[in-house]
Amino acid sequence: MPTRKSSVMRTVDVARRAGYSVQQVRNLEGAGVLPPAKRTAAGYRTYEEVHLHSALAYRALAAGTGPVEAKRIVRAVHERPASEALALLDAVHARLDRERTDLALAKEAAAAIRAEPIEDIRPSDAMSVSELAAALGVRPSTLRHWDVEGLVVPDRISPRGTRRYAPAHTRDARIVHQLRSAGYRIDALRALMPGLRRGHRSDDLGAALAERDASIAARSRALLDAAAALSAVLAARGRD
Repeated sequence: MPTRKSSVMRTVDVARRAGYSVQQVRNLEGAGVLPPAKRTAAGYRTYEEVHLHSALAYRALAAGTGPVEAKRIVRAVHERPASEALALLDAVHARLDRERTDLALAKEAAAAIRAEPIEDIRPSDAMSVSELAAALGVRPSTLRHWDVEGLVVPDRISPRGTRRYAPAHTRDARIVHQLRSAGYRIDALRALMPGLRRGHRSDDLGAALAERDASIAARSRALLDAAAALSAVLAARGRD
């Protein structure tokens, strides 16, 4: 039982301090993100600091790793040994670290790819789907998917419509491959690639990579905030 009256909160108090609506607080309790609230004799919910810190932890985690994983982690803090909950959080940090590594590699590769000359193109320089797929280390079906999505659209050889990738297409494919490896979604690349083909490769690609860098930094900061809130939840539940 709380020893101070100020430590007892209503649903609206938790909502205001956590940045949620009253209904969202109730939904989080129903989902197990918040432990069950106590009830007054009149049936009203009462919350304590552990509920507030749980809501804050979920909010930060959702920004850092998405709502599904956020619910999983906060529920684990309530229901499982602390070591297991912390292991889930460690896994999120590890994935983010891999994203940072992939992004650094993408920056290096994109810089090298942009510097490659594509003048003096000869017919013999073109590659088939299978040849380019082998060079990139992807499946031919991946290149066909990029074609359908408008990311890398090769020339077609009549009458069978066989795909042939000129050096310019090959460079586009290598850039797409690096950005996909760094975590870029198809829809984001669909918006980016037309600009790259128009000759704005350096500025647009640099901006895209910088945006990805900022996203990783923001999620890392969110996980830092989540760690502080989760530590408070563990301490409140006597599981530290």
